[in-house]
Amino acid sequence: MLLAELARVSKDVAGTSARSRKTALLAGLFRDAAPEDVPVVIPYLAGRLPQGRIGIGWSVLREPVAAAATPTLTVRGVDTALDALAEVSGAGAQAERRRLVQELMAAATEEEQRFLVGLLTGEVRQGALDALAVEGLAAATDAPAADVRRAVMLAGSLQDVARALLAEGPGALAEFRLTVGRPVGPMLAHSARTVGEALDKLGACAVEEKLDGIRVQVHRDGADVRIYTRTLDEVTDRLPEVTAVARDLPVGRFILDGEVIALDADGRPVPFQRVAGRFGSRVDVAAAHAALPLSPVFFDVLSLDGRDLLDLTAAERHTELAALVPEQLRVRRTVVGDPADGTERSAAEEFWTTTLRRGHEGVVVKGLDAPYSAGRRGASWLKVKPVHTLDLVVLAAEWGHGRRTGKLSNLHLGARAADGGFVMLGKTFKGLTDATLAWQTERLRELAVEESGHVVTVRPELVVEIAYDGLQTSSRYPAGVTLRFARVVRYREDKTAAEADTVETVLAAHADGAA
Repeated sequence: MLLAELARVSKDVAGTSARSRKTALLAGLFRDAAPEDVPVVIPYLAGRLPQGRIGIGWSVLREPVAAAATPTLTVRGVDTALDALAEVSGAGAQAERRRLVQELMAAATEEEQRFLVGLLTGEVRQGALDALAVEGLAAATDAPAADVRRAVMLAGSLQDVARALLAEGPGALAEFRLTVGRPVGPMLAHSARTVGEALDKLGACAVEEKLDGIRVQVHRDGADVRIYTRTLDEVTDRLPEVTAVARDLPVGRFILDGEVIALDADGRPVPFQRVAGRFGSRVDVAAAHAALPLSPVFFDVLSLDGRDLLDLTAAERHTELAALVPEQLRVRRTVVGDPADGTERSAAEEFWTTTLRRGHEGVVVKGLDAPYSAGRRGASWLKVKPVHTLDLVVLAAEWGHGRRTGKLSNLHLGARAADGGFVMLGKTFKGLTDATLAWQTERLRELAVEESGHVVTVRPELVVEIAYDGLQTSSRYPAGVTLRFARVVRYREDKTAAEADTVETVLAAHADGAA
């Protein structure tokens, strides 16, 4: 398949808001694609590189290259070129990357160049994510969309299902079954603002601790134990303590869903960054384990002793889980049979308060009658976390790319320092509507004092309300911390910079440790 065709469809999908039209465009693309194209086409549509991050920044991409007049690039040819880019390392690596990028761009038409720049900078945002691609794939092959979704759920890979469908037709979907040793996409949660809101939406439910750890899926088949991450990467060799726990359970064949966390001497959860650091240790796992042992906490079971449990209700699956996993290895929970009952509702709120007091990041409220929707954000799981907000000052902004080209997008955020200056706490481009982007671009240009590359420094006058999930330690920022998952709530033109939050306020609010 020519890259030009993929770039055209991507542009057309971005230009329509109608889901039916998006599906039709993707269906046409899949009909034209060869099965071997799929492992490249699908991640490209979602704005992902199969190679991951390959070290190409705007210092390379901003250099103009004359475009080709005629499209000749194929999607697989581009993938091969990016493989070569990803392998560049050592002395002279930056110069070699620059040469390879310019060579690729010189072979691309103007429209292909725009698509490639968006792909390399993570700015392909046309809404063609996996759920939409599933519908397009179903339409292209005359397969029931529900059957395609289930196959993707069980395979853990849209690309694998797409390749089989395009090569063999709808009959290939029967090949995809829940199998111990083959990971499936985990069920994910939507958000609710409060526990009460979640109770009202779900009815009878369980309220469980939300742990700030690493999501794991543990497969055991006899003595063979395999552990997978949320992204379906195998990490068995990094978690010997989890392997030992799995082998001690009384049934020899199962798939469990849970998290690994670490607890300090007082039984409080260790900050996520330390857990992630231990989890990432690959060289001396024994030493890392001795320094920070991790503990698995399970909250669901997907398969047990050869039985597929996905279609059981959450209540039924928990009964199976409780029979397999001892209480100390299961997530804490409370069951709310009737949210209209004031006593039960109060118990749920008290559980929320106690969970936060223990140091966990919130709760997940789960409908008791729902099946396990692997690989999807199920409407029956709602996460509730306390919302932190700060009034910060915009110190600078970065010019956007892709659909944000020509707009000042990524904001540099600062808190007031004791000396009257400002200390940067992080950046965000999230939460910005098109209207806000247009307004802030105009306003920040009025405040601009310097432009260096793609960064515009501004007078520290504009206050913006920022929501965030917590702090994490960071040597990149002067205060030693940065905001986690920061997003814009609104601009506060009613406030002056002198009324913004101070660094001391921020640190005091998280005095028990960066979350």
